[in-house]
Amino acid sequence: MKPSRPYLIKALQEWLLDNDCTPYLAVDVAVKGVMVPEQFISDGQIVLNISPSAIQNFVLDDEAISFNARFGGVPMNIYVPMAAVLAVYARESGAGMGFGMEPGADYYEQELDGSENPEPPKPSGGRPSLKIVK
Repeated sequence: MKPSRPYLIKALQEWLLDNDCTPYLAVDVAVKGVMVPEQFISDGQIVLNISPSAIQNFVLDDEAISFNARFGGVPMNIYVPMAAVLAVYARESGAGMGFGMEPGADYYEQELDGSENPEPPKPSGGRPSLKIVK
């Protein structure tokens, strides 16, 4: 089966927009292929507003998310491989979903380490969490 991450991201974005929320995309910038403005990276992550009013030419496919946006008035092409997507959530409430344990997530783990037979993930012992960004 195809990984579920692209479908979940699109569904979460639509759900948040239908509820008059601003969808934010949390991205791990250490993943190979990520193209984002470096001046806005914090702790190895960047949070991007993926509301239609903030972006243009939004494309979400099985491999990546890409769009055009302005940062400080400067236009930039954004490219986020699916393996780099950490979460989609509402700016207003934090409602949303983090990624890494959904069906098909192991496909992206293979992509990250480049191996054909990845080791099973080790339990981290903690709960996943989202950071509130203001």
